[in-house]
Amino acid sequence: MRIALVGYGKMGHIIRSVAEKAGHTVALTVDVAASDADVLVANGDGAAVSSAIASSGVDGIIEFSHPSAVMTNIEALLPMGIPLVVGTTGWADKAEYVKDLAARCDGVIMHSANFSIGVNVFYRIVSEAAALIKDFDEYDTAVWEMHHNQKADSPSGTALEIAARIMKANPKKTALVTDAFHEKPQPNELHVSSTRAGSVPGTHTVFFDSAADTIELTHRARSREGFASGAVRALERLVSGVNSGTLKKGALYGMSDLFDF
Repeated sequence: MRIALVGYGKMGHIIRSVAEKAGHTVALTVDVAASDADVLVANGDGAAVSSAIASSGVDGIIEFSHPSAVMTNIEALLPMGIPLVVGTTGWADKAEYVKDLAARCDGVIMHSANFSIGVNVFYRIVSEAAALIKDFDEYDTAVWEMHHNQKADSPSGTALEIAARIMKANPKKTALVTDAFHEKPQPNELHVSSTRAGSVPGTHTVFFDSAADTIELTHRARSREGFASGAVRALERLVSGVNSGTLKKGALYGMSDLFDF
């Protein structure tokens, strides 16, 4: 498979290494600043990005850029009809718009807040745990996450996905709070707190706490390679599904559409 990488920072370099180890060819790298990228573009210049990819002959695209550029990139790349995997977070509020765009232009896009296989298994575990504990009012629930000090968004997309799954499994949690509390929290509020420091790849913990005991579920990434490996696997399945007809064009997919999570 010939792959284009849009965003050639730390993650882009790791994705390239993982993809090449898997036998794929990275035919094009695009970035706004990386001196070793094949093509340099101005931030938000979607036309330049799509122009570079149009002449590259790639089978799929992996986009790991920056929240400030991701929507411009999606709008430029999706109409090209090339299977697109997006790892950049910070655009959850635009998901319905992207679904509509995919349907209108017959494009195919796959997004996840976290491509790590372990994290996606963790999502399933958290959902099951939240469903089990929802009827025991003595337990409260909270989420905490920590990432490196270069991460551009807070809370992480992974933490927001965890929160969404908790709230789906436990209807008593109806309000998401991501800011600091300055008063007593209400029972219906789910607090998601964030820490940014050092070089931490990513840690996410869910607390189920009562006066009697605490249950903690934690996923701790050791490196970014797990994210990169998952993104490459996702593109493999997306391209294969589109080519075989098992996945329809004109849709926005998630990890659960491609893997049995």
